[in-house]
Amino acid sequence: MTAQNSGRRADIGVIGGSGFYQLFEDAEEMVVDTPYGAPSDALTVGSVQGRTVAFLPRHGRGHRLPPHRINYRANLWALRSLGVRRVLAPCAVGSLQDELGPGTVVVPDQLVDRTSGRAQTFYDEGAVHVSFADPYCQEGRTALLKAAAAQGIKAVDGGTMVVVEGPRFSTRAESQWFAAAGWSLVNMTGHPEAVLARELALSYAAVALVTDRDAGIDATESVAQEEVFAVFAQNTERLRGMVIEAIGLLPEGDDYPCARVLDGLTLPFDLP
Repeated sequence: MTAQNSGRRADIGVIGGSGFYQLFEDAEEMVVDTPYGAPSDALTVGSVQGRTVAFLPRHGRGHRLPPHRINYRANLWALRSLGVRRVLAPCAVGSLQDELGPGTVVVPDQLVDRTSGRAQTFYDEGAVHVSFADPYCQEGRTALLKAAAAQGIKAVDGGTMVVVEGPRFSTRAESQWFAAAGWSLVNMTGHPEAVLARELALSYAAVALVTDRDAGIDATESVAQEEVFAVFAQNTERLRGMVIEAIGLLPEGDDYPCARVLDGLTLPFDLP
């Protein structure tokens, strides 16, 4: 069933990435309008692990939207307007380190922005400078790591994800540069998604599935879209099981550190 926002609420949001287009079946679809336009797709609201969860396919169903055309502001605003305060964000990434091969699951703890031209703030007026030193919520990261262990997945705890503009993949020189800086993963959607979540005082944590070694890591091969999608498809059920497990492990209530990030700041508008 698809409906305009009927007032149904959710406390947890999941933003699904490449190949991760649904979390559950037989749930209610909600069409949510925002001041920033339409989100990537209708949101699906249902029950998981005794929690009410809103799921949003980041690229839209059928992967309609390339990374640079996603309306990140509308996506995060739509989730918060439904009551969401905690967000889990599975995504596909390339590896910048030899030890992180395809199929590896990483729960990153740092982010580097190499995008350009994307709307990356809600605050175009006034002085609203939000702390972003640690871009991922530790409570969310802890839930994801515990969920991985419960599902028998050996997840890597920590790593820096560099986010590039796309939709092209990196050159060998760019990839080697990122690796030389000590960064672990390369991705096209993690920014501005993470910072917009922070600006709305949401708890946000990413879980990354390695689909390929980036071009500069393997001197003889380059990244191909078919390879990325194939590896993600092979691991979708593992990732879905981990996210579902993590939903049940997230603390309840609104008392989390990121909820207080806007304390003392004068916002130019009221949050939903």
